[in-house]
This record gives sequence, C-alpha cells and structure tokens, in this order.
Amino acid sequence: MEPQLDVINRELGNDPEALIRWALDQGQRPICTTNFRPFEAVILHMVTRQQPDIPIVWMDSGYNTDATYRFADDLIQRLDLNLVSYLPRRSRAHREALEGPAPGIEDPRHAAFTREVKLEPFERALREMAPDVWFTALRAEDTPERARMAPVSRNGDGLLKVSPLLHWTARDLYQYLQSHDLPNNFDYFDPTKVEEKRECGLHLQH
Repeated sequence: MEPQLDVINRELGNDPEALIRWALDQGQRPICTTNFRPFEAVILHMVTRQQPDIPIVWMDSGYNTDATYRFADDLIQRLDLNLVSYLPRRSRAHREALEGPAPGIEDPRHAAFTREVKLEPFERALREMAPDVWFTALRAEDTPERARMAPVSRNGDGLLKVSPLLHWTARDLYQYLQSHDLPNNFDYFDPTKVEEKRECGLHLQH
C-alpha cells in the first residue's frame, strides 16, 4: 500500500465522516455502491450529507426480497438519492425460463450465475461511469476476507476504494440509525452469497 494511504488509514480509519471528507477531495467522479442490505442507510446517509448528488450505484440482481425493494424505495425518497441501477443483461424471468431458479452455491453453475447477475453489471458500471473514488459499506465483521482489508486502498486500475465503516460494529450502526431516525431492513437475501459470511467475489476482484 502506498505510504500516504498508510497514514490516512492510521489517522482517519476510525473516523468515518472525516474519511469521507478526505476521500471526496481526492477525485472528481466518486460513486457509492449499495445493495440495500441491513444497516445500509448508514453509509448512504453519511455520504449524501457531504455530497448530496453523489451517484448511488445499485447492482440490482432481480432476486431481492419484496421488503428490500420497498426499503430501497423508501431510502431513495427519504434521502433523495441519485440512484443509478445496473441490471443483468437478461431479466430474472428470461433467465429462469431457460435455466430454472438461482443455483445453490454447491451447483457448478453458481459461478456463472454470480458473474451474470452481479459481477458483469458492476464491471459495466465501472466502464461507463469511470469513477475515481468508490465508497462501500464493507465491515470487518462481515467476513474473514474483509477483516484483512484496510479502510482505504487503491485498486490495480487506480480506483480509490473507501470503506468508512470498516471498523464499526453492528451496535455502532444501530446507534447511528437511531440517532438519525433512519430505517433498516433485515429481510434481505443475496443469492450470489447465500451464506452470510461468504464472499460473492466482487470485493475480492475489485
């Protein structure tokens, strides 16, 4: 990791709002990705308070729960989000008519499914939007892989990846939601991960 980022991680890695301010000064085309999972309102509120028009990029697989779609709609309106949705090339109905329901993680077709509904849409978003700063809601508690990540890193293509909430606990997130009167959503399911502590591959590749 470049020396400047080591310093930033030490000095701002536990101060999400200061880290967001610093990161917004580092580029001209920031984005914030979301999947509207539990506690996602925290990162969306924090980032849009500092840059209200920041593009909020959602890779909508088409397999979200009804509650997640309702939660997304509520947050979009409540925070006036500048939402940019990226969808798979095929609709869920088209895909399932030919191949059936989403394959489980033991199914050899699962990797191709993950690429189609999540990885390819994200790579298309990166090509079309060409961001230079990427905010994520990753947390060290989520998976062993994320526990080894730093709040700020730079991808091989130069994209600055910023995870302001990396060191926050579920309790920290809950208290933030309460103090800002923000909604939450626990009826969430990601068919590319299936298991809560499993990586889908997006954050390992990018």
